[in-house]
Amino acid sequence: MDIEGFRGLLTERGRAALAEAAGSDVGEDALLATASRLRGRYPAELVNAALTQVRLRERARAKFGDDAARMFFTPAGLEQSTRAPVAAHRARRFAESVTGTVLELGCGVGGDLLARGRAGLGGTGVELDPLTAEVARANVAAFGLDASVRVREGDATRADPAGHGAVFADPGRRTARGRVFDPRSYEPPLDTVLALAGRAPAACVKVAPGIPHEAVPDGAEAEWVSAGGEVKEAALWLGGLAGDVRRRATLIDGGAVRTLVPDPGLGDPPVRGWGRYLYEPDGAVIRAHLVAEVAAAVGGGLADPRIAYVTSDAPVETPFAAGYEIEDVLPFSLKRLKAELRRRGVGALTVKKRGSALDVDQVRRDLGYARRAPRGAPPLTLLLTRVGDAPVALLATPLRRSPAADSKDLP
Repeated sequence: MDIEGFRGLLTERGRAALAEAAGSDVGEDALLATASRLRGRYPAELVNAALTQVRLRERARAKFGDDAARMFFTPAGLEQSTRAPVAAHRARRFAESVTGTVLELGCGVGGDLLARGRAGLGGTGVELDPLTAEVARANVAAFGLDASVRVREGDATRADPAGHGAVFADPGRRTARGRVFDPRSYEPPLDTVLALAGRAPAACVKVAPGIPHEAVPDGAEAEWVSAGGEVKEAALWLGGLAGDVRRRATLIDGGAVRTLVPDPGLGDPPVRGWGRYLYEPDGAVIRAHLVAEVAAAVGGGLADPRIAYVTSDAPVETPFAAGYEIEDVLPFSLKRLKAELRRRGVGALTVKKRGSALDVDQVRRDLGYARRAPRGAPPLTLLLTRVGDAPVALLATPLRRSPAADSKDLP
C-alpha cells in the first residue's frame, strides 16, 4: 500500500469501500471472491487498500480492542505499536507530571499520541516514513484530537525538544531480519535517543524488555510492563518523569494496574528445600530483578538460587506470581512421569518450564498428551526445572485466586 492508495481511503468513496469491505468475509478462503465482488464497484487499488486495512484492523483488536475498528495501520506500524492499556498507563504518568506539550520521536501509527491526547496532553509526533506519518494523522483525526495533537514527517534525530514539557521516544527495534536486541542497533540508536531526550525537562524512552540493567542510565527509572500475564515492553523514565526508584515491575490486567518496587531492606532470597507451594513470578518481576520481593511476600525462598521459582509452606495470594500447590516432586524421567500420570488418570496437562532445556511441546507428545484430554479427567500442571544440575519435575495444581484479589487495584 502506497501513500496515494492510503489517501484514497480517506475520501468519501474510500470510506464507502472500507465500510463494505469491513462487512464482508475477508478470511483466506473467501478473500479472492470478496475482492472480485468489490472490484465490480470500486477501483482495484482502492479495494486492495480497503481489504488490507480491514485485515490489519482484525489483527489490531488484540492490541487496541474496539478502537481498532476506527484506526488505520501499516503492517510494521501495527507490529511496533503499544498495546492500548499500556499506552493508557504511560499516558497517565505523563499527565500526572508534565506541564505543557509532549514531543514524540518516532510516533509510528500514533497509538501513544492517541493515549496522551485522551489524557488531556497535546503535542507533536515526528515520523520519518511518509506513509506511516499519514496513517498517524488519520488516526488523530479519527478520534477528534487534531486540535491538540499534530503529526509531522521528519527525521526524529533532528527534532528540537525546546518548548515542550517532555519527550517520548519509541526507537525502531525491528529490521528485515527480525527483532533487534542490542540498544546500539535501535533506529535511532539508544544513545542518540537518550541524548535528545536529555534536552527536555522530562522524558520516557520505550525499549525492549531484554534491555540489560547496565544499559539503564544513571538517574533513570526502568519499568518493565506486563499485560495479560506477558511481558510486553520496558520504558526508561528520565528527568521529571523518573520516580524515586531505579526499577519497577508493572502488571496490567483489565482495569487493574499493580506495581512492585524494590524493598531496600531485602538481600538475596533464601535458598531452601521444596515446600508445599510454588510461586512463579511474573516475567516483568523477573526482568526487574524483584524476585526477592515476591519471596518475602509469600514467606518463601528459592529451591535453586539461579532459577526464579519461589517455594513456601503457605498459600499466599499475590498478583505478582502465579501460585501452585505441589503434589509431588520427582527426578525427571519420562518413563516414570508417564506411569505416574497414567496412575493419577490425569486429563489436561499443562507443561511449563524454567531453567530447563527441554522442549515443552515434545515433552507433551512423549507423555502422550498431544491430543485433547478426555472429558471429566482431572487437570494437572507439570513444571520442569532443576536444582543444581539435577533435573526435577513437579506435579502441581494452580491455586485459585479469590475474586477480591483479582479485582483489587494496588498502588
